Amino acid sequence: IPMSTDNLRIDAERLRTDIDQLASIGRREDQGIYRMAFSDGDMQARDWLMQRINDAGLSLYQDGAANIHARLGWREGVASVMAGSHIDTVPGAGHLDGALGVLCALEALRVLKEAGTGLKRPVEAIAFSDEEGRFGGLFGSQALAGQVTPGYLHSARDLNGVTLVDAMAAHGMDARAALHAQRTADSIHAYVELHIEQGPVLDRQGVSVGIVDAITGLFKWQATLTGTANHAGTTPMNMRTDAFQGLTEFATQIDRVLEEHGSPASVATIGRVELLPGAANVVPGQAVFSLDVRDTDASTLARLGESLQRTLAAIARRRGLMFEYEVLSEIAPVPCAPLVLDAVEQSVETLGIEATHINSGAAHDAQVIASIAPAGMIFVPSKEGRSHSAAEWTAWNDIEAGANVLLHTLQRLAG
Repeated sequence: IPMSTDNLRIDAERLRTDIDQLASIGRREDQGIYRMAFSDGDMQARDWLMQRINDAGLSLYQDGAANIHARLGWREGVASVMAGSHIDTVPGAGHLDGALGVLCALEALRVLKEAGTGLKRPVEAIAFSDEEGRFGGLFGSQALAGQVTPGYLHSARDLNGVTLVDAMAAHGMDARAALHAQRTADSIHAYVELHIEQGPVLDRQGVSVGIVDAITGLFKWQATLTGTANHAGTTPMNMRTDAFQGLTEFATQIDRVLEEHGSPASVATIGRVELLPGAANVVPGQAVFSLDVRDTDASTLARLGESLQRTLAAIARRRGLMFEYEVLSEIAPVPCAPLVLDAVEQSVETLGIEATHINSGAAHDAQVIASIAPAGMIFVPSKEGRSHSAAEWTAWNDIEAGANVLLHTLQRLAG
């Protein structure tokens, strides 16, 4: 007799063992984790994960983009319910970003297998390759969604100039096989991703689970203001075209632009500035800076882009500066699918867990998969909002709550 479905719970000890074991792979003296995509640490973690999938008696599949799938009740031609995230990291990472979503999905599959609940649809747990963008994108999920081109494969390289093709070849993999990793829209019924929030909202509110309504979009610019480099002592203030003064004026205008043209979800950041020639006694002739702008609504993002461009142009004109900018990346915002949102809400209710609705300010694999399938996310708190650092931490009761919500969500979607 199958268990009553409302009583299904994850095995907390088993999940905790997985989290601890994976966290030890790629950890260095600084306590940070170094599992950059297709590095030795990443390959070791992949081997460990594949072993865990085999141990669980689930079927193991690796596609051309090196995405690792654990499958339960797989039937070719029947749309599956998919859950997962990634196990690669940024340098010096914490132990939960990405990894938690993969391990909770794996645990959910183990519980569903052991419970013998009759599921209408196959369920898969997936670990996507290179979500952290060592090679410039969200490689694994983009390959699955059919967004990887021969041109991308040819040009993808990391900050040290190592190419994706070479990094994969070093471990006996052919990057071109990623072109065959594409899944059709009718092969995925729904995608769910459990993730740490990476921000402070849930932690501040003391709530265990965040139901994600939308994932932010963003645009990233590299902008340059050019004036004239001159002697700091002999050039009178009224005869200067100081690129840095232009930049500081622009920076003080950002709050106003967000207030006038943005939404409560809008954020903008100048995270990197380079002044040239960069000497203490020289008026800066050039200021090169990054601008990262995010919102969950596409038209709001477009409005912000136009307004920031106008503001920068006006400041440059008034100060006698030249200005130009290059768009480094653009990602469209994604609303989460009602199909998934409803399943998460019902699961939270069944389990009696306190939850709140929230937006994701970071990009995730879910955003890419949303282009081919109904997608949604479940967040658990990050202590003090810390992430991408060894200080990343989530209380165990929050992890357990999130994992159980994921389990019930998958069961509803596949039932």
